[in-house]
Amino acid sequence: MAVTQVNPTRMELSRLKKKLNTATRGHKLLKDKRDELMRQFLELIKENRALRIRVEAAIKSANAGFVLAKASMSDQTQKAALLAPKQEIMVDISHKNVMSVDIPQFSYTTRTPNADDIYSYGFAFTSADLDDAVKSLSDILPDLIKLAEIEKSCQLMASEIEKTRRRVNALEHVMIPQTQEQIRYITRKLDENERSTQTRLMKVKDMMLKDAHGY
Repeated sequence: MAVTQVNPTRMELSRLKKKLNTATRGHKLLKDKRDELMRQFLELIKENRALRIRVEAAIKSANAGFVLAKASMSDQTQKAALLAPKQEIMVDISHKNVMSVDIPQFSYTTRTPNADDIYSYGFAFTSADLDDAVKSLSDILPDLIKLAEIEKSCQLMASEIEKTRRRVNALEHVMIPQTQEQIRYITRKLDENERSTQTRLMKVKDMMLKDAHGY
């Protein structure tokens, strides 16, 4: 590995050792963060899969109910029945911090507390199949909102995992090895300088001894 140009001084050596210590501690913390994010991410994926299967089955059942209703009602009657909904849904979004990731949390309220307001029509000219289909969609609403919350959370956590992974790799494969090599380079240079100094001192000492003894 090519060593970035550094001054081979004891002050620079001390600075690099502190830098290496900080990078090593940061590397461990980031690895721990990555591992915990992965653990929670996998739990969310499992929950997401189970919830999606349940939601898709419920939507399929509701669609089958609309098909049956369409068979027993005219298109015009069905469209008129669903044209002006009486109920309204308001979704509130809050956030929960998980390992520095702001995870969304969805909750909802309805415009009116009356459960029968999901039916925007009278029952005189509509079929029971339409009632069942509308009720099925209403029942699956909490799961739909929860599914949206989990899928968004998975996206955010996947993005954070990728960023953390890149930082871990940068420390592990670039910064830490480079700093270690710089420390070794400075240490070698300092050792060489010390040996050279000792050699010069010994030569000077020999010269002084010769002068002192007159030969």
